[in-house]
Amino acid sequence: MKTWMAIGTAGVLFVSASAYAAGPRANEAVQRNVHQQQRIEHGLESGALTTREAAVLEHRESRIERVEARSLGDGAISRGEAARIDAMQDRTSAAIFRQKHDAQTGNPDSASSQRMQASVERNVHQQQRIAQGAASGELTNREVAGLQHGQARVTSMEARAGRNGYVGPVEQARVQRAENRQSRRIYGQKHD
Repeated sequence: MKTWMAIGTAGVLFVSASAYAAGPRANEAVQRNVHQQQRIEHGLESGALTTREAAVLEHRESRIERVEARSLGDGAISRGEAARIDAMQDRTSAAIFRQKHDAQTGNPDSASSQRMQASVERNVHQQQRIAQGAASGELTNREVAGLQHGQARVTSMEARAGRNGYVGPVEQARVQRAENRQSRRIYGQKHD
């Protein structure tokens, strides 16, 4: 009888530890997205990134967000999924570094760059809200997955808008509408 209780207790502790480990992985992944988005934003602001370069980096970010959303869809990120996401983020981090330190420079005061900066800045804010919700327990991993999927859509729209090196006012308005919908979804999920 004592053996079965010990095995049962060990099983509960293992499941609890596994569930706990899944939460921090999700939060760490979202926090890393925040950091990468901030680096892109600072590159645009300083002129180290052109609008086209930022769009390419945003496309990479949207792919990472999609993988995170799929990984969290079952409620947890496994070690293998975490390793894959980490590798993707490492490659994107290196790409951000390369793009910021190449010979190309952007004009941070151009209207197009200002529009892209505003969109990326909003991404940073949205990702921070998701990370805060995950850390505080306001958001479950499945809710984070759904919100990351929404972030991937918005980030992908930003990438498409800037892929030709110019973000026009119509494109910016379309992205802003998507960002507004995503903001309402984040609020709704955090307050349900």
